[in-house]
Amino acid sequence: MNFLLDTHTFLWFLREPERLPHGVHEVIVGSDQPLALSIATPWELAIKAGTGKLGTTDILENFELLSRKCGCTILSLTVRHVIASGLLPLRHKDPFDRLLAAQALELDLTLISCDTIFDEYGVKRLWA
Repeated sequence: MNFLLDTHTFLWFLREPERLPHGVHEVIVGSDQPLALSIATPWELAIKAGTGKLGTTDILENFELLSRKCGCTILSLTVRHVIASGLLPLRHKDPFDRLLAAQALELDLTLISCDTIFDEYGVKRLWA
């Protein structure tokens, strides 16, 4: 099984690992399963940092290093992913989450997220 980390999962892993369920923490630190971050994650963090909603400048400055430290590769967005995210039913309006859902569906990835809205799209999700 291949995993895609939601933005909050990555942030919590770095800053508040106690917020992660034990099973999620074990997958991130102790699994040999491939882990990925979407290129949408630093984009989302940068927008939230730029608007003052999130203090993530330190993470953004070292994003590639931090992603490698947690064993993640960075997934690019493709035209197919962008189109798929736009064609998803409007159950969720957050464009970053829609991109994550599309990537998880298109690439058959399990999304590590506490956000149950992904279940409505048929995304395989882990949060235990």
